[in-house]
Amino acid sequence: MNENFTEQGDAVYRLAEHKAAQYFAALNMQVTDKTYVPALTKDIQSWKKNHIHQWSWLSFFTRRKRAGDTRDNQKYLEWLNYTGKLDNYLDRSVSYIYMRDLGKALDDPRTKTRIQRVVTDLKRHLMHSGANEQEDQTGLTGLSSIAGFYRWAQKEGIEAAAIWVIDKLKNVSSHIPEEMDAEQAERKLIKIIVGVILHVVEEMDEQTTPAERTRRLDEAIRIGYSYGLTYPFIDDLLDSQVLTAPEKEQYSAMIRTALLTGKVPELSGWPGIHMEIIQYVHTELRTAFEYIQSLQKPETEKTFFEQSYVFFHSQDIDRNKDLTNAEYTNEELYIPIILKSSSSRLIVRSVISAAEDKGFEERTFFYGIYNQLADDFADMYDDMKDGAVTPYTYYLKYRKQRPDLINPYELYWTVISHLIHNVYHSDAKTLEVIMDRAINGLKRCKERVGTERYNEIMEIFASGNPEFNRLIQHMVRKADDVDFFDKLLRDQINTQLKNGRKEKEKFQTTVRTVRDQINGLLKIPRPDGIPPMKESLIEAANYSLTGDGKRIRPILTWVLGVEVYGMQAAAIEPLLRSLEFMHTASLIFDDLPSQDNASTRRGRPTLHQVHNSATAELTGLYLIQKAIQEQASLQAFDPATVLALMQYSAEKAEDMCMGQAMDLHSKGKAMTLEQLNMMCFYKTGLAFEASLVMPAILAGVQTGEIDALKKYAYHAGIAFQIKDDLLDLEGDHQLLGKNTRMDMENNNSTFVSVLGPEAARIEMWDHYCHAVEALNAVPRKIAFLNHLLDYIINRNR
Repeated sequence: MNENFTEQGDAVYRLAEHKAAQYFAALNMQVTDKTYVPALTKDIQSWKKNHIHQWSWLSFFTRRKRAGDTRDNQKYLEWLNYTGKLDNYLDRSVSYIYMRDLGKALDDPRTKTRIQRVVTDLKRHLMHSGANEQEDQTGLTGLSSIAGFYRWAQKEGIEAAAIWVIDKLKNVSSHIPEEMDAEQAERKLIKIIVGVILHVVEEMDEQTTPAERTRRLDEAIRIGYSYGLTYPFIDDLLDSQVLTAPEKEQYSAMIRTALLTGKVPELSGWPGIHMEIIQYVHTELRTAFEYIQSLQKPETEKTFFEQSYVFFHSQDIDRNKDLTNAEYTNEELYIPIILKSSSSRLIVRSVISAAEDKGFEERTFFYGIYNQLADDFADMYDDMKDGAVTPYTYYLKYRKQRPDLINPYELYWTVISHLIHNVYHSDAKTLEVIMDRAINGLKRCKERVGTERYNEIMEIFASGNPEFNRLIQHMVRKADDVDFFDKLLRDQINTQLKNGRKEKEKFQTTVRTVRDQINGLLKIPRPDGIPPMKESLIEAANYSLTGDGKRIRPILTWVLGVEVYGMQAAAIEPLLRSLEFMHTASLIFDDLPSQDNASTRRGRPTLHQVHNSATAELTGLYLIQKAIQEQASLQAFDPATVLALMQYSAEKAEDMCMGQAMDLHSKGKAMTLEQLNMMCFYKTGLAFEASLVMPAILAGVQTGEIDALKKYAYHAGIAFQIKDDLLDLEGDHQLLGKNTRMDMENNNSTFVSVLGPEAARIEMWDHYCHAVEALNAVPRKIAFLNHLLDYIINRNR
């Protein structure tokens, strides 16, 4: 690398390091003199008046272990509202975000007004109830789900950006190496995206036009993702054991070069075995870097690169520390932490090219170490296990032989005192929020590690100030009203990501296993002594049945029948065959020269290509009759119920014929979106509906549940068809197992031809959300159906 660039980077870092050293010296003096003890003792005596009560049912409620289930957390929020505590709960939570993430002073009148507005809107969203609750994605689910995020994006007119970032997040998640924590990486990335959006929203006011707001929010999502990538693919990747030492060295050098020169170096001469993951990371980071760079104004570009370099270099210094080295000074331990914890937030304003704000910069600089010390305290035993050097792990290891080491727990309380009195000028609201957060952090630690382990931790870190520690521990045991909404939301998202991964694995396993079972059920036997013509019909039917079909419809029926309604798998085998016979018959008819004239289906020639059109038509009719015969064979169920199922099936088959007739009639004609939706429902959605409703009929479930399943099927079916239309335009014919661009050749009206590809994707996601919302109305949780929706919109065949 050019020596001038290196010297320039070193000079920038030394300047930042000098400022951090001055801050650390001031904190060190306060730790030594213990001036924080009397100041905070007085603060806590005042603070506890609002938090220590003789008895509180809320205290009992909040101290119990709270599950990560959405509905439990939602009930907790509703309970807070019932007891009149929700306003304060949301106020301290939003105030903390304004202070931590947005760098605001809580005594500023404009900030107070903005916080109150956010609290009012958030409460309305969380407590909304009524007929349209599912439609609006309200409550906690609306804040932590993909559908809720998309609904917000719709209201803001930024659907394209939402679709883009959802696809990006899924792609990143699939590329996280096994040695790294995929859920944590995804959560960090989401957190950064939300943080950037918050900054951009805060920069706008009543004078911002709707068009400008839309543009800036679209940009914020893309910037947030681009900046957020640095966490999984720089910080976490270099912290992990994925790369070899030479690979880490070259990777770090590439990042340093990009930050000092403004150009991402090409990937060449890679020294290790992890070329595949590095190629993906390099491509994504280069695109992200160039996107952020393209948005920089001339007056902010220098600041962006300087802050980015300080951030990376301080991380690199910290990362390369060795826990076996007993010689690190206090300055070497803490100054990089001050720099990386503050610059990570300072960068956000430079990446969005926000105007200079000295107050924000000063507050953020002093605040960062508070957050870092709190995080390191929570993670100290995991860090110790990993051999990572943090102030806590280093103090744990060397406190007996190094009496000069600063106790990081004492420094933590010193920082709190410094922030309250020197940075935020003894503001009462700031005192309230910071103390709430500090006591909440200790409560969560005690709950997480258990009382015995917690007391051991306090014996190590808090024994130097026994009287002050007794006061703190009394607050930990007795104080109420110190929990935070962002913690609840984070726990909610963590649980959803973890459960989502497990549920997805189960979904994939179920699909594979049940598909294999269904494939084994489909072949129609050929009894001895049957007429040759019937034998040829059976042969033709088996040719079509044994192709490489997805079997989505019978799989759906199996899941609802067996896993949801508790039926015996053998009892519904005739229904599974019936559904696949009907579906295969419909495909045979679709492929005929008189209809779609397709030459390939399920990876091989269509039936009329192998035989002829007449044989194909007769085979389709034969399969329909076989389907009816199978339904009549459902002997494990009440005959009246089976008859109702058969009547329902006949009605839906009739409607599907009408859908195909609509399709034929529409060839060469322009269709409206409404007409297309109707045709699609009759052609595709009804088959989804039948797969769900038939087992529900056999189970005798209530009409309301069946209606919700029908609504889900309607929207899932249309989403499926839109994805089919997109794949016909953009898909790989080898993966699809059929020819692409057939709709264009046949002059068919499709969602792509009517709307265009981008608008078709937006329409698909709208139906995705409607399907999710319909599923929320089903009284029992059916995770498989949620993951089916994800499969529908993300599939490549």
